[in-house]
Amino acid sequence: MTPKSIFEEQIAGRLADPAGQANAKEIDAIYQFHITGDEGGDWIVNLRDCAVSTGSSDEADCTITVEAGDFVGIVDGSIAPPALFMQGKLQIAGNMGLAMKLSQVLNA
Repeated sequence: MTPKSIFEEQIAGRLADPAGQANAKEIDAIYQFHITGDEGGDWIVNLRDCAVSTGSSDEADCTITVEAGDFVGIVDGSIAPPALFMQGKLQIAGNMGLAMKLSQVLNA
């Protein structure tokens, strides 16, 4: 599992499903992910348009910065996001309330 496969296959696949679209539109936000390290990159998860794309967005409501291995650990459930946040390994900018809904986005 890589960040690219998580964004472009798992999350994009859920957003293509009508049930996933309904959940996404309830959150109604744009997330910017900056994944550092090997296999890192920048992805936009737009829950308003139910789309995932590479790159950056100035319209992001919440920006998440985390190392690639830690990101995969969050998604597979082996690492708790609050622990990473407390250790300074997970940075959040923008709407903190949306960050609390991150598990709905990543693990739905």
